[in-house]
Amino acid sequence: MPEAPARPADAGGAAPPRSNVVVAVLALAGIVVSLMQTLVIPIVPELPGYLHASASNAAWAVTATLLAAAVATPVVGRLGDMLGKRRLLLVSLVLLVVGSVVCALSDSLTPMIVGRTLQGLAAAVVPLGISIMRDELPPHRLASATALMSASLGVGGALGLPAAAFIADHFDWHVLFWTSASLGVVALALVLTLIPESRVRTGGRFDIVGALGLSVALVSLLLAISKGADWGWTDPLTLTLFAAAVVVLPAWGRWELRTAQPLVDLRTTARRQVLFTNLASIAFGFSMFAMSLVLPQLLQLPTQTGYGLGRSMLTVGLVMAPQGLVMMAMAPVSAAITRTKGPKITLMIGAVIVAAGYALNIVLMSEVWHLVLVSSIIGAGVGFAYGAMPALIMGAVPASETAAANSLNTLMRSIGTSVASAAAGVILAQMTIELGGHALPAENAFKVVMAIGAGAAALAFLLASFLPGRRSAAAQTAAVGEAVEAAGAKA
Repeated sequence: MPEAPARPADAGGAAPPRSNVVVAVLALAGIVVSLMQTLVIPIVPELPGYLHASASNAAWAVTATLLAAAVATPVVGRLGDMLGKRRLLLVSLVLLVVGSVVCALSDSLTPMIVGRTLQGLAAAVVPLGISIMRDELPPHRLASATALMSASLGVGGALGLPAAAFIADHFDWHVLFWTSASLGVVALALVLTLIPESRVRTGGRFDIVGALGLSVALVSLLLAISKGADWGWTDPLTLTLFAAAVVVLPAWGRWELRTAQPLVDLRTTARRQVLFTNLASIAFGFSMFAMSLVLPQLLQLPTQTGYGLGRSMLTVGLVMAPQGLVMMAMAPVSAAITRTKGPKITLMIGAVIVAAGYALNIVLMSEVWHLVLVSSIIGAGVGFAYGAMPALIMGAVPASETAAANSLNTLMRSIGTSVASAAAGVILAQMTIELGGHALPAENAFKVVMAIGAGAAALAFLLASFLPGRRSAAAQTAAVGEAVEAAGAKA
């Protein structure tokens, strides 16, 4: 990977004295932000009653976070490269805290949507943290640190579910958001106190037109995907949103290619290593989220179905929690393979493990321990993959574009999860059985979703095979390093 410009503390090759602190604080911040993914899951069925709204309107408390995160991730990443990554990291955490407080004080739909939107705007914390690590850590620490930071996306979500379920079962639902606000304050204080500001910046002028164009395209696409099942896939509004995305996205691309300081450097994005890493990220995002949809439903469906396990939401959280711990445990293993074999091999190993986990799930789904085993195997594969992706991205872009490139990669994963949610929702809604006058997903529906998850992981493996080999990547890295040095000499 290209190295960040050396700092005085690095001159002798010694690690900065606070590098462990930097890694720990940034990983904690990533975990706190990723908690937002699972925070409201235990209370989704009760939200309409809590907020005095219909079920379709209450669902906006989830959708708003998704849309805000999609818009904020590339925009905040670019601003981080321009104005300072630590500065934008602090802004993101402040938005998280404010959004959590707004939700904690809410008893109606509108303030809840406002608060959840603010929480979604904090989604760029993980790519910003990875970029800070590139600037601040010595080269030998970077692979393991970025693997851990990237894994925090899954760790926070997996560990947050049982915690959120416990709080929802034993306390007022507002405590969920007071808890997230408190954690946000802790992360904010630690970043403010212990994380230095990087001197690696691009400066320049922010691409407002590009930001607006990409935001319109993303909101149109993700809103159509996430709400299409509720509105109807042939509903005029759904079709209009898809059409808007199809029209706006190419127009945005032409603008980005012509403007001098684009929001997203599409020429860099089109490099083989960046392009295929991002495509693989979409496939992995799809594959990972398929499990998050299948396992909770299998655990909670009544035993009368013959395949449901009739367990509580708290049990669901406890079953899913080992996945997060396994992802964290795989971070150093992923880093070791990346150092010796290269991130391409690490990514391909992750894809094989995830595909094997889904294949195993098709035949092992009748006991709680089956699902614990499967989620742990898939978590291990995702841990490998998520550790390799930042290494691949940072190995192909200059240090001055790290935050924007990592943010785009994170966005690609989010698009994959959104598509997975829509596809699995359609399958589970169409393949049903009748029980007590209610339509419930059939056993074969879950198996189909698992097979598609395995197929998505296999697609990620195929895409990863097109990545440059270790020598080609090293040559590309050297070229990027020379470009960075030349830019520094001109400055």
